[in-house]
Amino acid sequence: MANVTFSAPTLEKDVTVYAVAGDNKTLLGVAKQHGIKIPCQCENGECGSCLIKVTILDDKRPSGIHLTEKEKLTLSVNGKLTKAQLADTETNDMPPPYRLACQYIVRNEDILVEFSGEPGVEIDLRR
Repeated sequence: MANVTFSAPTLEKDVTVYAVAGDNKTLLGVAKQHGIKIPCQCENGECGSCLIKVTILDDKRPSGIHLTEKEKLTLSVNGKLTKAQLADTETNDMPPPYRLACQYIVRNEDILVEFSGEPGVEIDLRR
């Protein structure tokens, strides 16, 4: 089981839910299951509207959370994934901070998921 905490200006307070690690449900699916509205349009990793910032809350080293090819392209095109971050992800299994909720599969890690509530807008621009 993983604790997933959702945080956004559009939520009254942070919401923590339990997710079954590796059940192949995306983070967007987990959010929908619990009534948390992450902006999304295509739900296919091509538009970038479900941009989220993920922070691993466990003390252990993050496990490799592989990016899909669509996610690599969409995040790169939108300036949310640098070449250095991509290399670090592929070589050292270090996940980048920004992801797409429709592509992210929950692992056995406690995470903080932050989003702005606006399609494709990073949370750091709303602080």
